[in-house]
Amino acid sequence: MAQAQVILMPKFGQMVEESTIVSWRKKEGDSVAKGEILFEIETDKANMEVESFYDGKLLKVLVKESQTVAVQTPVAFIGNPGDTIPEIKVQIAAAAPKTESKAIAAKITAVPSAVTASGPASVPQQVASIAPVPVGPARLLISPRAARLVKEKVIDPSPIRGTGPGGRIVEKDVAAYLASRGYDKLRITPAALKMAAKEKIDILAVKGSGQIAVADIECAVAERPKPMSKMRQTIAQRLTHSFTSTPHIYVTVAVDMTDLMDLRAKLKKQGMAYTVTDFIMKAVIQSLVEFKDVNSTTDGKSAWWHSKVNLGLAVSVENGLVVPVIRSAEGLTLQELHDRAADLAAKARDGKLLPDDMTGGTFTISNMGMMNVDNFSAIINPGEGAILAVASTVRKPVVRGDAIVVRSIMKITLSADHRIVDGAIGARFANAIKSKLEDMELWNNLI
Repeated sequence: MAQAQVILMPKFGQMVEESTIVSWRKKEGDSVAKGEILFEIETDKANMEVESFYDGKLLKVLVKESQTVAVQTPVAFIGNPGDTIPEIKVQIAAAAPKTESKAIAAKITAVPSAVTASGPASVPQQVASIAPVPVGPARLLISPRAARLVKEKVIDPSPIRGTGPGGRIVEKDVAAYLASRGYDKLRITPAALKMAAKEKIDILAVKGSGQIAVADIECAVAERPKPMSKMRQTIAQRLTHSFTSTPHIYVTVAVDMTDLMDLRAKLKKQGMAYTVTDFIMKAVIQSLVEFKDVNSTTDGKSAWWHSKVNLGLAVSVENGLVVPVIRSAEGLTLQELHDRAADLAAKARDGKLLPDDMTGGTFTISNMGMMNVDNFSAIINPGEGAILAVASTVRKPVVRGDAIVVRSIMKITLSADHRIVDGAIGARFANAIKSKLEDMELWNNLI
């Protein structure tokens, strides 16, 4: 008898240690062809589809949707009916603590009159090791009759003070709590009560105007805290750390883009559809080669210069923000930069970026020019020394000589690590970018 093929949680990128199953495209018993999508996973950087390397049937699923495991952990078995499936204990990572305070069912634990405690059970050798599981809050002690009343009334029992043995909540405690909160005076439609029970909403916390209706429950559901995606959590953690541990300095200059916009329009008519970002990238790369301090990194004790310009481009996606990296950008032509940026942006929006596509950056550009933004500052990506925030190009009256004329003005703001970039260096770097973007002779030579 053959042994079924094990499917492992893949390791996408050197920095990825664990991933979450977002959805299974196949269910147990389904036929699977080599190359078919088996499941979708979420890392802290991106969502990716995982293909099968085998033909057969999906015999067993070990890791369910929304569960997180370490990379290289078995998640399923594929084979033929009758194949041997080894017994494997899979360690599931602990879920993030819930912020929702109104969950009802999860808080109700009916216990018998006598409560016993037992020692820890023996733990078999695990397939993969992960971080220790944090200890959760103490179990709520509540009698079966009290639990039924809580469920019937659709309330959160955690605020109720128990008067039973060991502080256990008994039926009279629930009744007294309901009376003290004026539950008998509430007017609740049956549909609203049913929906509140389904959504685990404490009916006493719902704000209704005279009568609690379905619309009031819907509002309570909408206002309820929702867990952030792994990507959003990672963004929050990394940028909070950067902003609180890195002394930021900001320099803003205004760039006259009038002539460059005219050149871009002319090139577009000739079949060369360069974006504004393409010109900004090239100007930034050339300036980074000149200003080595800006293309550097420090840990507060040492500083090191990056010999290559690995340029990150912030791309907005559905779940947050990703920063794909154009490596060794200093050696690329304007057309090559255009092609690389377009390819990475498309992969980002299609959810096909690999974690290695988003690591190793030395400097990042965040362009919000298409969002009607006059000016903004960006937070430095961890591991880098600076980031450039690009605002919208806006037609404005400016003074040229003794005349007031209308020009296309774009503001750029450099955020730099003040430990390695002083104000004077930051100002010269920002103005170097400005000078290049306004130099038409430069662009005519490059195109």
